[in-house]
Amino acid sequence: MTPAVKILKKEILSANWYKLYKYTFTFIDRQGQELTQSREAYDRGNGATILLYNKEQRTVILTRQFRLPTFVNGNENGMLIEACAGLLDLDNPEDCIRRETEEETGYRISHVQKIFEVYMSPGSVTEILYFFIGEYSHEQKVNEGGGVDEDENIEVLELDFEKAYGMIASGEIRDAKTIMLLQYAKLHNIF
Repeated sequence: MTPAVKILKKEILSANWYKLYKYTFTFIDRQGQELTQSREAYDRGNGATILLYNKEQRTVILTRQFRLPTFVNGNENGMLIEACAGLLDLDNPEDCIRRETEEETGYRISHVQKIFEVYMSPGSVTEILYFFIGEYSHEQKVNEGGGVDEDENIEVLELDFEKAYGMIASGEIRDAKTIMLLQYAKLHNIF
């Protein structure tokens, strides 16, 4: 059943890093009653992520960087191992992930395969994340990666796939998008 929703009011609460909105809306519940509620939604734009893999070497490229939200929520040093990702800005998802791959990892890849798209935190964040896989070779390495902004301090990791997959169980990989991509690779026998 799709509820009939009507936005009554949209207020901006913050526009510092991204935008935090407060929405007041009505909707019809399962019993046919009209309800009015208010909710906040964080709009940071949509993004894309990719698992780079080398079938011959049985390796994947991941990154490690400091993530403040994880630090303030108990991640001891704030460092997180992740798949390459970035915001779309004005690009389409494929162009975005090619750009981000080169900026963050140093690999210039031409072929990417979209595997799915996901709302990562639909209770509070508007973002849709587009998931890709792409094969890489060392011949595609055009720079050291690490990001382009002075704020980015990204370490590029080339890991054996089984070791990376095992890092989920050990707790070394705790990033949802990365876990989803590694599980996709395992389920679909990419190696």
